[in-house]
Amino acid sequence: MLDQYQKKRRFERTPEPPPERRAGEGPLVFVVQKHDASHLHYDFRLEVDGVLKSWAVPKGPSLDRKEKRLAVMVEDHPLDYGSFEGAIPEGEYGAGQVIVWDTGTYSPDEGGKLSFDDRAQAEERMRRGLADGKLSFLLLGQKLKGSWTLVRMKWGEKNWLLIKHQDRFADPARDILEEDRSVLSGLTILDVAANRRPTGHPVHGPVKPGDAPGARRTASPRSVAPMLASLASGPFSHPDWVFEPKMDGVRTIAIIHEGRASLLSRANHDETARYSSVAEDLNSQPGRDMVLDGEIVALDEEGRPSFELLQQRMNLSREADLRRAEAQVPVFYYVFDLLYLEGYDLRAVPLQDRQYLLERVLLPTDRVRLVDHFEEDGGAVYEASLANGLEGVIAKRRDSVYEPGRRSHNWLKVKSTLSDDFVIGGFSRGLGNRADTFGALLLGEYDGNGRLVYASHVGTGFTDRALGELRRRLDAIRSEGCPFAETPGRFVNRPYRGSTTWVRPELVAEVKFAQRTGDGSLRAPVFLRLRDDKPPEEVKPTEIVQTLSAGSPGAQQPTNPRAATPRAHEASTPGATTFAGEILQQLETGGEKSVLEIGAHQVPVSNLDKVLWPALEGRRELTKRDLLVYLATVSPYLLPHLRDRPLTLVRYPEGIHAEHFFQKHWDSALPDFVETVRLYQEHHEGDQEYLLCNNLATLVWLGQVADLELHTWFSRVSPHPDGGHLSRDFAGSKENMESSLLGYPDYLVFDLDPYIYSGREARGAEPELNRKAFEATCRVALWLKEVLDGLSLSSLVKTSGRTGLHIYVPILRQLDYDAVRSVTETIGRFVMRRHPREVTMEWTVARRTGKVFLDYNQNVLGKTLASIYSPRVAPEATVSAPLRWDEVGAIYPTDFTILDLPDRLAEVGDLWAGIMEAKQDLKGLVDAVGEGRVILNG
Repeated sequence: MLDQYQKKRRFERTPEPPPERRAGEGPLVFVVQKHDASHLHYDFRLEVDGVLKSWAVPKGPSLDRKEKRLAVMVEDHPLDYGSFEGAIPEGEYGAGQVIVWDTGTYSPDEGGKLSFDDRAQAEERMRRGLADGKLSFLLLGQKLKGSWTLVRMKWGEKNWLLIKHQDRFADPARDILEEDRSVLSGLTILDVAANRRPTGHPVHGPVKPGDAPGARRTASPRSVAPMLASLASGPFSHPDWVFEPKMDGVRTIAIIHEGRASLLSRANHDETARYSSVAEDLNSQPGRDMVLDGEIVALDEEGRPSFELLQQRMNLSREADLRRAEAQVPVFYYVFDLLYLEGYDLRAVPLQDRQYLLERVLLPTDRVRLVDHFEEDGGAVYEASLANGLEGVIAKRRDSVYEPGRRSHNWLKVKSTLSDDFVIGGFSRGLGNRADTFGALLLGEYDGNGRLVYASHVGTGFTDRALGELRRRLDAIRSEGCPFAETPGRFVNRPYRGSTTWVRPELVAEVKFAQRTGDGSLRAPVFLRLRDDKPPEEVKPTEIVQTLSAGSPGAQQPTNPRAATPRAHEASTPGATTFAGEILQQLETGGEKSVLEIGAHQVPVSNLDKVLWPALEGRRELTKRDLLVYLATVSPYLLPHLRDRPLTLVRYPEGIHAEHFFQKHWDSALPDFVETVRLYQEHHEGDQEYLLCNNLATLVWLGQVADLELHTWFSRVSPHPDGGHLSRDFAGSKENMESSLLGYPDYLVFDLDPYIYSGREARGAEPELNRKAFEATCRVALWLKEVLDGLSLSSLVKTSGRTGLHIYVPILRQLDYDAVRSVTETIGRFVMRRHPREVTMEWTVARRTGKVFLDYNQNVLGKTLASIYSPRVAPEATVSAPLRWDEVGAIYPTDFTILDLPDRLAEVGDLWAGIMEAKQDLKGLVDAVGEGRVILNG
């Protein structure tokens, strides 16, 4: 079958895969490749009998059923060709660029019968169709869905027509070919021609469930306890998270087994009959064995989710009542997760791969809909959700696994108001117009030992109708004894004492509140509604995870004390705080000594009026209070760049002109909010404790101990997003360190220092900051950028905060420090050979005079540079500030100080906010240079 494929290609010259016929498993796959050869066309391929049957479609597929697109049958291709992207060299058959425009699974569908679950049957049906010259099939791709046909024409044995069948995916107004990017890499044909590499998170996922990392072959589960989200203090944005609109409905697991759907509530009650229209639409899905997670929702007249409408049918059971409710209050199933598919349990598969599979296999219907998810800009999604009448958003870590029945920090509810669920344990006697109902509900939660613990009481938020209905339901569950582990008399207001009626803990109420106090009680609680869909035993204290505000440019990871070495899929959260404004208020009103309240943490500060930077002409002296104000103000921008990186401290307790000392590790007691990592240090012949700055409390504490400069490593202890293959064992030996996450940097770094003197320096001193020297440094930086651009390496630049510039190139963690240092040296020497009079790499200081020193030796395990936004020990109180490349040569380091930088950030934001998503394939470049495919032309 692959003879013709092999005859037409020279595999020592073309990157195309060699011919190999092999048997697949699971559903059959299809591929559509966009191919710019002698003419642009689309290659349509269907897996049959271990190869890809292939047709060249000059005009590409069309969603218009009236369009009959010519499809010329060509030679069979190997299955591995289905993932081929790249450039076929000139002179070779099919020379030009190729991308995978779409891919997925398919089944023959003649007569409405599908064979996704029976490969042998599907292939036999395809063989018959090929012989008869007519194929009908259903595609489940990223772009192409629904039923299609290939019909052989009467003239020309190889000429067929590709036609879209009429179904809900036919759309004559939509030109599907405008979606021109690869579903694997996100690249276009022009990107491949320009030798560009993919950036950011991969866009592709598994085509079949068995290909997904973590997928496990098993029988379909009969029930699944839903994964639950923790409560977030506010909206945030972060590239490692995706954001979905929060639907106000009832959580429902759909189990489709052998083509029949069952709908299970959160309490594992069968709700299929109650929501029969949803079940019927799920029965029509092409996947015969799936488990879905989603929300049953009722919509109001404006199309917004309405829990009040849904409540009208939640407790109905009589068939006549359900029929009437179906006509009056239709419901919809909004699906957001895929937990099982065609023989594979997907709960241990990363969320981004589950979502990829879900988007491909779920065919939306009138009653079954797919929840959209959005990347990175959670603040904007949150605002849009509120504008459309929704509660807020659900934020989900893109690499998180599904944790059944667990309230995880990997999923966060971000709501416009804080609210949570509580068990009703009793009610107090009502007074005045409430004498016939009740005064307040007594609320509780179950602790880790299964005891119902009193939390608060709520006496507002009730309508007259709700008061009456609640009193009737409460009377039906009266109890002689108190259900709480301890009778909550001391928490109940005095008029209620001795007038409490206890009830069995069977009802759950949702209550909104301003905040939770230190003892766990609620401040300003307001009743929202009963939650008949939630089992009381699930009601447990919910930690309110502190997040950045919606306007912040990034978000942090967890603030758990001593959580120094993250593990894959641990409960990690965006844990920077929204308390920066409160800190500023405390600093403005406090005296020389104070205790700053930062969320749940207290940070004692003292000597706030101690001068750290003496006065300059035209500027007052700057104190420790000024330093803390600066750190708090820029914390939303600074903390993401410090996150998970070991620190070297530069401490000046008495100010910049007094004695100072460097501190790499910490042996004495630390505040409980400071995270650390234990790692091996060769110079100390053993393991040492290094600090991490992963939360706002730690950052403020560093200011209190007069750490005036924040020097960070170029590698991190976190595996996200590209270090899952690396060890997390940093201690015990040099070998452990070098093979761990810390042994593989996120950047290659160029440190540019001018050795051009002003003439005012003392004998033997380093050059001081001067215009001539900095202008020369800017010229060298632009020459270096030109070389990096020629290698298709995007770079970012910042001032050092002293006399020079730092240039960072974000890279995937594929190469260790030695390899990165070697690459940096090679690029540096190339720049130096081009500009020998201006650039030096000499180690002897005397030989650097009059030139800009290009230092590549920073690329060493354990070395550091001043972090972006770090203050510097310079008289002007300068800051290491990121620049746009068009600003290089137009600015001066003293333009950015601890007084000025907050205004710039308010204007331009964090210019390096996307640095961890702009990582580039340095290893691929090194390999290309080694093979002669990329040449440094000097």
